Amino acid sequence: MATTEECLAALNRFAENIATNNEQVKKKVNFDRQLACDITDLNASFHGRFVEGALTDIAEGDDPEAHIRMTVGSDDLVALVDGNLDFGKAYASGRVKLKASLLDLLKLKNIL
Repeated sequence: MATTEECLAALNRFAENIATNNEQVKKKVNFDRQLACDITDLNASFHGRFVEGALTDIAEGDDPEAHIRMTVGSDDLVALVDGNLDFGKAYASGRVKLKASLLDLLKLKNIL
């Protein structure tokens, strides 16, 4: 089981990956949305914000008003970010759950 610190580091790596491809991402995804990430096995939450193709303001704690909510186990979050777990397969098998509008899901798919 990954630690809270490892999950936060993974979310920061995810933000860095997006930032590295920012121009590409901005062309595909133009939305301003709050993200909440619930880590099931740690009983922990993180939140951040997608703005202009970047993920910013990542911090511990829940955001009950988040537009996008991802629920995932700690090891699966780390594996997703590190490229060791396919998002589509994880989502289809229920290892990753997303709660968001259909439009937000389509835009998020372009990032993941």
